[in-house]
Amino acid sequence: MSKRYAIIDVETTGGRAVRDKITEIAIVLHDGEQVLDSFESLVNPECPIPYGITELTGISNEMVADAPRFYEIAKRVVEMTEGAVFVAHNVRFDYSFVQEEFKRLGFTYTRKQLCTVRLARKAFPGLRSYSLGNLIRTLNLNAGARHRAMGDTLATVDLFERIMRLENGESEAGDLINLGIKEALLPGALSLEKIHSLPQECGVYYFHDQYGQVVYVGKSINIQKRVASHFAKKTE
Repeated sequence: MSKRYAIIDVETTGGRAVRDKITEIAIVLHDGEQVLDSFESLVNPECPIPYGITELTGISNEMVADAPRFYEIAKRVVEMTEGAVFVAHNVRFDYSFVQEEFKRLGFTYTRKQLCTVRLARKAFPGLRSYSLGNLIRTLNLNAGARHRAMGDTLATVDLFERIMRLENGESEAGDLINLGIKEALLPGALSLEKIHSLPQECGVYYFHDQYGQVVYVGKSINIQKRVASHFAKKTE
């Protein structure tokens, strides 16, 4: 089965996931070669949108007044991203907001992630900036309205497709996919590659110290996912 990628952009009321809320979301489901499906929606954040944010995005309080709350589109978000890699330009930002919205609903949301900023740095070294705006200008990416969810997502889709068509594009993307892990938290003897090699099935796992002494025993229905969760990034 080929890998699936959910290329996503969110617009928000601010920059901190624990305090701010999503006002718009766009998802394009991709198989690495072509678009499979897409979804976009304004989201009622149930709080005022600051004037400066409206100036930047064009999304006003009036526009979201009758939009669905996040819980009303949550099932669709789950369905489109299930089994897919969560892809975004500066993925930590978008992923943290989606994760926090699910946390408010009492659910844990975990997906493998791929950052197109990191991917673009490897594919197109030496550029002045790897912001989406600069990449749109430099690479002449197809884009809709800037700072709107689907417009930025379409630009990210074009960037992603161009990189995947490069000779080593697919392998480089695979190398940069993570499991929500903050690599700085990994012990020296445990690499991201080792975690990727763990089975995604039921079993028992052990952590041991530098002397070989077992310091932790765990069990899970998905060993890879559970081990990764020990070193997962925490949202602010």
